[in-house]
Amino acid sequence: MDSVEYEYRTGIGTDIHQLIADKPLMLGGVEVPFECGLLAHSDGDVVLHAVIDAILGAAGLGDIGTLFPDTDPEWKDADSRDLVLLVRERVKKDRWEIVNLDVIVHAQRPKLGPYKGQIKRAVAGLLDTDFSNVNIKAKTNEGLDAVGEGKAIASTAMVLLRRRVKRRL
Repeated sequence: MDSVEYEYRTGIGTDIHQLIADKPLMLGGVEVPFECGLLAHSDGDVVLHAVIDAILGAAGLGDIGTLFPDTDPEWKDADSRDLVLLVRERVKKDRWEIVNLDVIVHAQRPKLGPYKGQIKRAVAGLLDTDFSNVNIKAKTNEGLDAVGEGKAIASTAMVLLRRRVKRRL
């Protein structure tokens, strides 16, 4: 007789990029209207980069820099949504599914309240998980450090993954 149980794992991811003029600001796969974007080898989407690192960490698959190194021209100007899809397929192959994902976007500006729902919807869609499994929060840094001075945007993500494990009784 078989018993179905679950194995659970958590992962944490972070990312930060400097703001620069005349570049689109991508956060969670959503273009947010703003006069600056994020300086990076790819599109600089700190939300998706933090999410990728959290998922890879939970699944024991390394980190974003190992899979998509900034020294590889293949990833120059990469759309982070495509990177999420590649990671999603890798973890699905190992039978992992998202239980929940909690994301903080650290930005002094722009104010992200009006965009949190869009970002949540985009991230849930990219990960092929229910909308209710994703939470997006926006925080300022109260004028402290590069984020608080409006020179950078950062993100932190935490994910809980699970997969079925059959046990013989």
